[in-house]
Amino acid sequence: QAQLVELGGGLVQAGGSLRLSCAASGRTFTTYPMGWFRQAPGKEREFVAAITGNGGSTWYSDSVKGRFTISRDNAKNTLYLQMNSLEPEDTAVYYCNAAPRYTDLILLQGAFTYDWGQGTRVTVSS
Repeated sequence: QAQLVELGGGLVQAGGSLRLSCAASGRTFTTYPMGWFRQAPGKEREFVAAITGNGGSTWYSDSVKGRFTISRDNAKNTLYLQMNSLEPEDTAVYYCNAAPRYTDLILLQGAFTYDWGQGTRVTVSS
C-alpha cells in the first residue's frame, strides 16, 4: 500500500532549526518529483518546496527561499526538509507528496501520487 510518513516536527524557538523527513513506500520513489507543503491553522495548504526525481533541480516558495533546503535520498526512499532561521510564521502542519510534474506540486494541482499523510506539526515560538 502506497503511503507517506512525515516525521521531525516539534516546538522550536524563533531562529532555530528542524529537519523533517518523509518516508515513502508503495511507489517507485525515483520516478516522481516530490514536494513539501504546509497548512497553518485557518489557512489553505500551500506549497513550500519541490525537487525532481533525481534531485537535480529544486524550487522554493518565496517565503522560505534561503532558509529551507529540500533534498532526497533515493536509496532510502526518503525526502527531507532542512529548516533554518525558523520564524513564527512557519508554524504549520507540514506534509509531503509526489506528482507526475513538478508544476503540479508548485501549483497544488493535478493528481497527487499518494494520499495525504497525517503530516508533522511544527510550532515556532517567538
